[in-house]
Amino acid sequence: MPDLTATLADSFAAIPPASWDALTDPRDPFTTHRFLLALEASSSVGPGTGWEPHPLLVHDATGRLVAAAPMFAKSHSQGEYIFDHGWAEAYERAGGRYYPKLQIAVPFTPATGRRLLTLPGHEAEGRAALISAASDIARQNHLSSLHITFCTQDEALAGEAQGLLRRMTQQFHWLNHGYRSYDDFLATLASRKRKALRKEREIANSHGLRIESLTGATILPEYWEAFWAFYQDTGSRKWGRPYLTRAFFDQVHATMRDDVLLVMAFDGPRAVAGALNFIGVDCLFGRYWGCIADYPCLHFELCYHRAIDWAIAHGLARVEAGAQGEHKLARGYLPTEIHSLHWLREPSFARAVADYLNRERLAVEEEIEVLTAYGPFRRGPPADQQDD
Repeated sequence: MPDLTATLADSFAAIPPASWDALTDPRDPFTTHRFLLALEASSSVGPGTGWEPHPLLVHDATGRLVAAAPMFAKSHSQGEYIFDHGWAEAYERAGGRYYPKLQIAVPFTPATGRRLLTLPGHEAEGRAALISAASDIARQNHLSSLHITFCTQDEALAGEAQGLLRRMTQQFHWLNHGYRSYDDFLATLASRKRKALRKEREIANSHGLRIESLTGATILPEYWEAFWAFYQDTGSRKWGRPYLTRAFFDQVHATMRDDVLLVMAFDGPRAVAGALNFIGVDCLFGRYWGCIADYPCLHFELCYHRAIDWAIAHGLARVEAGAQGEHKLARGYLPTEIHSLHWLREPSFARAVADYLNRERLAVEEEIEVLTAYGPFRRGPPADQQDD
């Protein structure tokens, strides 16, 4: 683009927060400058983590920032949730070097949102400039690939039109169809499923624990010490080591308390379990959970049911409960398309991956159809029940 210039920043700290946030979607806390800076300032990303920040910036002829992307050089494929481990293994078996690669993403965050950030009114040229610049950087540095993960469907289609490979996977999301209460939501479920969830909540609330939903000033600094213990326990079992540092949670407390819903369970004064959510304008994003003792059904209560309670009470359109987990289906979370974009330097490898992605997309579409039919609702999703 002749009137646009792309450059790389050394860090998010080097970018004026107001300039970056002028490009972001207020519904997505994860692409805000404060969230990305919290990752960087806490050393959750940076040297030694395999996530080297290289924010991509596009300025117009006047020097105004009109587009940007949270871009990282990756030396592994951990913390991405749209995984390419199989691609990396095949590439290296064929004699190539897959790492480092470029990743436009929010680290450790499987939540859909804009990844190609633009000023309003500059969407088309801004996206095109970012894709072109990122692809050129990968090509000129002889990198194997570029990946744009958890992008919006509009971005995925725009990237595909520009020559990138489009991938479709799926997650489970809960959708709010104007429910006035949790019981209103339950009324849309089949009788057996409705009874099962009522029983599940009854068990979770029978342990004598005090459960609180906290945000803003009601989140005390000491709660993060307790949550760090929960996060470490879950992280060590799922990933081998936690991705986030202890300092990240202090950064969140200092700059993002109003963006957070922390659901905590207390045994007397002692916190024994917690679930961390981030709040968007129309979505509640479930992120981390942990518990230091065994309480049957408490995980479902804190992570899923309380999230639904809060979303209904605050008029949010949906709850995204993170990656994986077909157990979410029985709790009203339905399969939803997730999109990503990929550029691969080697033409023969790109053709093989493109063939795989076409077949994978058909399988995912079929899986979504089958899983939706097996959902807990009386007759498909609630939108189909308006005349019941």
